[in-house]
Amino acid sequence: MASVGVAPTSGFKESLGDGEIGVDDILPEEMSDMKIRDDREMEATVVDGNGTETGHIIVTTIGGRNGQPKQTISYMAERVVGHGSFGVVFQAKCLETGETVAIKKVLQDKRYKNRELQTMRLLDHPNVVSLKHCFFSTTEKDELYLNLVLEYVPETVHRVIKHYSKLNQRCQ
Repeated sequence: MASVGVAPTSGFKESLGDGEIGVDDILPEEMSDMKIRDDREMEATVVDGNGTETGHIIVTTIGGRNGQPKQTISYMAERVVGHGSFGVVFQAKCLETGETVAIKKVLQDKRYKNRELQTMRLLDHPNVVSLKHCFFSTTEKDELYLNLVLEYVPETVHRVIKHYSKLNQRCQ
């Protein structure tokens, strides 16, 4: 049986006798050179309001690239599909195209470096949801949120595996 080397997961460096391997030695060059971008570098609009209530309409502008004009896009929040420590994910519908998307709304806490946007911009894989665009929003308490507009996948991997394992048990 072949063995596979696995990067250390418990800490930033692991001693290997005469030398040390750090996270920078394991990650691809594009990811190790990632920097936290200033808000001005990101072509994202700041939208006022919470935006996570069902029926709430979110209007944002995405910057045109390669000489294309800026475009206004509207989303209607349909339902919350997940909660996390730093934010919420909700299902929304693009009013211009009818496309269903997921909007992940993440609190921008100055105490933490949030590299999710930079990572999502680098990822292009069929097994990872794609980033469509992003924008910032603020609340009445002047909290800043990063909103990632993502491809919507209606199921979780856990539910799909559970469903097919039940089918497999019935067929035997």
